[in-house]
Amino acid sequence: MLAPAQQLEELRRGASELLTEVDLTKKLARGQPLRVKAGFDPTAPDLHLGHTVLINKMRQFQQLGHTAIFLIGDFTGMIGDPSGKNATRPRLTPEEVQANARTYQEQIFRILDPEKTVIDFNSRWFGAMRASGMIELAAKYTVARMLERDDFAKRYKSNQPIAVHEFLYPLVQGYDSVALKADVELGGTDQKFNLLVGRSLQADYGQEPQVVLTMPLLEGTDGVQKMSKSLNNYIGIHEPAADMFGKVMSISDELMWRYFELLSKRQLSDIRKLRKSVDDGRNPRDAKFELAVEIVDTYHGAGAGEAEREKFIARFRDGALPESIPEKTLASKDRSMKLANALKDAGLAASATAAYRLIEQGAVRVDGERVGSREAVLEAGSTYLLQAGKRAFARVSIRRA
Repeated sequence: MLAPAQQLEELRRGASELLTEVDLTKKLARGQPLRVKAGFDPTAPDLHLGHTVLINKMRQFQQLGHTAIFLIGDFTGMIGDPSGKNATRPRLTPEEVQANARTYQEQIFRILDPEKTVIDFNSRWFGAMRASGMIELAAKYTVARMLERDDFAKRYKSNQPIAVHEFLYPLVQGYDSVALKADVELGGTDQKFNLLVGRSLQADYGQEPQVVLTMPLLEGTDGVQKMSKSLNNYIGIHEPAADMFGKVMSISDELMWRYFELLSKRQLSDIRKLRKSVDDGRNPRDAKFELAVEIVDTYHGAGAGEAEREKFIARFRDGALPESIPEKTLASKDRSMKLANALKDAGLAASATAAYRLIEQGAVRVDGERVGSREAVLEAGSTYLLQAGKRAFARVSIRRA
């Protein structure tokens, strides 16, 4: 096992906040494997790359000799996490939660080491907890402390309803750390309040408080909002290799480096060298190829990424992509925008009429695929690589106005 200072250097990679570094150093200095917990509510059947930011960090802990606890919140999933929400979140049925949980178990071992992973379900202890136990847990926190949480405070001040069961969510998540005797808990920056509740509850129950490590929320392909299926700006880890490769290639050159830091298995020193080579004049498209190949290989097997790279190049006539592709952000009042209008607004056609003519002539491609329908639309919340004719390109992000 590496020395604590060396472990800290790797564990700080990409992290937003570590509470506290002193506590983690003490835990690491004992030389014993730590129990590192991250919870995932099975609110949707598929994981996307945004979820893997935490899972990748769990893998880093595993590589340093620690145990990852992948906690499936089948109990909390029926409450609905109110973090960052301005309205009460719809609750899932037990059947929906269980179906989604099964798919999570099938997906995580594309990243995590099965030998160093514990999968648990928080229904294991909450299903057996009596009403008296839940009341005792609720007594550990006051309403005033709950209202310190930003989203609760905003909803309270604006007279938006807050259901009583939503106050239970941070307590239930916090108690998970007590039940698991977690040494470290990982979560997104939007989970900080809940993670600190766990730290507080462990002290109340006579345990050594866990270290809290928060990770940034990965922007979706639009480069603006958090990756989310509901915003259609996600890259699912179950997607076909071609779709995954194309979506990675559609992100902006600047966002590419954030994806490298949070998603790549490369050493930070290697990423810095790669970025310097781009700063020194190397085509950023080549660096993005490396990122897309690595991500596709991770989820579809070694060699799949290189195969998709060759197909991608072939679709654009063996490297006909220009050195620099203009990037445009287009606003749509609806959930989608007509392709013809997007071509016009992106400067790839002089008018909508001209755009329709190009589409009918088969001269328009979206993410490398020819589009011949006048009715074709682009969904808001996504980013697309548009081509009109042989040499006119634009990378456009469609935002809901």
